[in-house]
Amino acid sequence: MPGENLSRDEARERAALLSVDGYDVSLDLRSAVGDGNGEPRTFRSVTTIRFRCTEPGASSFADLIAPGVTAVSLNGRDLDPGEVFDGSRIALEDLAAENELVVDAQCAYSRTGEGLHRFVDPEDGEVYLYTQYEPADARRVFANFEQPDLKAPYRFEVRAPEGWTVWSNGAGELDDGVWRFAETKPISTYITCVVAGPYHYVTDSYTRTFEDGSKLEIPLGAMCRKGLAPHFDAEDVFLVTKQGLDFFHDHFDYPYPFGKYDQSFVPEYNLGAMENPGLVTFREEYIFRGKVTQASYEARANVILHEMAHMWFGDLVTMVWWDDLWLKESFADFMGTFANVGATRFKDAWTTFANRRKAWAYRADQLPSTHPITADIRDLQDAKLNFDGITYAKGASVLKQLVAYVGQDAFLEGARRYFKRHAYGNTRLGDLLSVLGETSGRDMTQWSRSWLETAGVNSLTPQVLLDTTGGRIAELAVVQEAPEAYPTLRPHRVAVGLYRRTPQGTLERYARVETDVHEPRTVVAELAGAEAPELVLVNDDDLTYCKIRFDETSLATLRTHLGALTDPLARALCWSALWNLTRDGLLPAREFIDLVLRFAGRESDIGVLQMLHAWANSALVHYVAPAWRETGGELLAEGALRELRAAGPGSEHQLAWARFFAAVAATEPDRKLLRDLLDGTTEVEGLEVDQELRWAFLEPLATHGAADESVLAAELARDDTASGKRHQVRCLAARPSAAVKAQAWAQVVEADTLSNALVEATIAGFAQPSQRELTAPYAQLYFAAIERVWRERSIQIGMDVVRGLFPALQDRPETLDATDAWLAAHEDAAPALRRLVLEARDDLARALRAQACDAAASDH
Repeated sequence: MPGENLSRDEARERAALLSVDGYDVSLDLRSAVGDGNGEPRTFRSVTTIRFRCTEPGASSFADLIAPGVTAVSLNGRDLDPGEVFDGSRIALEDLAAENELVVDAQCAYSRTGEGLHRFVDPEDGEVYLYTQYEPADARRVFANFEQPDLKAPYRFEVRAPEGWTVWSNGAGELDDGVWRFAETKPISTYITCVVAGPYHYVTDSYTRTFEDGSKLEIPLGAMCRKGLAPHFDAEDVFLVTKQGLDFFHDHFDYPYPFGKYDQSFVPEYNLGAMENPGLVTFREEYIFRGKVTQASYEARANVILHEMAHMWFGDLVTMVWWDDLWLKESFADFMGTFANVGATRFKDAWTTFANRRKAWAYRADQLPSTHPITADIRDLQDAKLNFDGITYAKGASVLKQLVAYVGQDAFLEGARRYFKRHAYGNTRLGDLLSVLGETSGRDMTQWSRSWLETAGVNSLTPQVLLDTTGGRIAELAVVQEAPEAYPTLRPHRVAVGLYRRTPQGTLERYARVETDVHEPRTVVAELAGAEAPELVLVNDDDLTYCKIRFDETSLATLRTHLGALTDPLARALCWSALWNLTRDGLLPAREFIDLVLRFAGRESDIGVLQMLHAWANSALVHYVAPAWRETGGELLAEGALRELRAAGPGSEHQLAWARFFAAVAATEPDRKLLRDLLDGTTEVEGLEVDQELRWAFLEPLATHGAADESVLAAELARDDTASGKRHQVRCLAARPSAAVKAQAWAQVVEADTLSNALVEATIAGFAQPSQRELTAPYAQLYFAAIERVWRERSIQIGMDVVRGLFPALQDRPETLDATDAWLAAHEDAAPALRRLVLEARDDLARALRAQACDAAASDH
């Protein structure tokens, strides 16, 4: 659609011309219920915008994506909607110094999670609505100036079906059939929000008394669908919320500025969560229908705290344009873990960060689409794709390095000055560097150039020279390397740890030195004369962002004694480094699987264990030589079953091994055990096969033809809920039949009737590693379809299809050739589409290199 993809240049020009005084938005959502008379459902949206123009007589435009516009008036002058509205923009000619624009539109309900999403609960027929806008979908709900630096206060009013409750950013009340909400502080369009429906709502409150005796009272609320109410542990959500509010008030010295604090867990949500001030939205999967491990509760707490940090980083102070998206996301990602460790029961959250979040960053930073943390965002499609592992996890890792570089006190004082100086305003990179320079006394320019303005990840490798006796270190150096394409060497503040086995057989650290590594080779003089180590860990305590490498002695020690490492963070760092070696084709994938089989059963950190399960499965699917896949799968299934039976009855480790066993079940006896556990004819002591675990067991049965449509229909009847429907759709698409695959493909690629959640479920079921031959014909169809899908579908669905259906399981050179041929023939395709295909191509090429490494190992 012309004008839908707003460019940075257009946004700059408009921001120089306009400033916005306020919005009044009136939505009539009564059309959300009842039959739709066979027509696409729409709702009435009436928006009044008061704004000023620095050049009277100039022209500009407002943003609106809507099926129809009933009326437009500018400064009391009626405009012809047919002339001024092109489907995505409203042309504004001959502006005055002060202006009032009124737009009366018919806007569409969404089924893709973008704009105003409408969900019908299959369990009870109830309708639920919520909005999701980032980066630029508020224009699907009301006319506006859709860019982050045109902030304004908003007043919302909403007419809703009888019996519903409506929430927005400000406090609301029902007055004569209309929900009216308090005016917001000046905020950006993308964080305005409306949630409406018969939600289950729980309340609490938070009070803080400041040093001057003044009190801050924040009403708290949490909501979910009525069908999830029996599973909703709102008390734990409120506990973490209050702990977070205490923590951020302690450290930020700026009272929470947005009045109330509601948290809404909503269905069919594309993201983890969204930081709408006063009304944070979360995916409802954070309400757990069955037993989960502590890692799931820790992850939820991290997200709650991440979004809360955004109230200051992102909502109070917002980036000018999406180039500086990291100014909010890197900080929130860092603060989520920082607060989790500092305020909640999850004291080992930095271990999870090292193991899980950084894995996301390391992968993203080695893709051809890697970019500096401060990115070059030309337009909204670029922005949509930059919510990635660089902007979030690498940025957070670099901030952790920054804390080590300038000190925690200087870092937090910089944040405090940043909030006070730029409250309700918009900032760029230089604004943050300025306050950090003030508080730390350091020149931040070079640090920024090295860490924020260049791409790529460095590798750090220890070099150990022993004295003539072999018992002590003569010299220990750290070698820093950079990839050829991104040759920057950076200043790393690192801790170097030395480890040896004790007489009891444990592997313990006996020496640690912090040092600055910024040259190609840095000698750590303080370690000369130390006892010879069995393991050198060059990024001990995970202070910097780098790929850890090992010298030969250290690698040999890990091969035999990895499980003897007693420090959980050190162990997680070693596992992460071994996984990077595997992905880089430097460690045979079968060797990584062997390490998991020998040592994962001794892993105490449940989050690390679950990550190891995911990595081992990924190694089997993508990185082992094809000839060894069957053997590897049987070994993993045998090992998983052994650990399942050995785990403590009812423990979270037992649950994790049960889920992993289902994921890798390789033989008919494995599948028979899953059937027997489902039927109750076999039990594993302490293992409760709840509804979520039942679906986890059913998917491999469906994939191997051992659970047909009638079995899955019976299970849906047992779990006739929205969650059950998603599970059933995934399992149906997983069945090993050409007709099933053709139907799944048609539903996702050819038709546009499934909601975003069911598109996701269908894609997840379609691609099964054991069905490579069955899905081989779709490689050619994929390349023929993706440009049309990208053009015709919403960007979210386009991303899901292009990423999810890429023929990664056709891991042969011919698929690489077909990908290259498409890229060569489509140089003028949308840059965002080309980026997704290039990323998938890179993953495939990496898999082929790792398979070659693994095959070479089998020859020795």
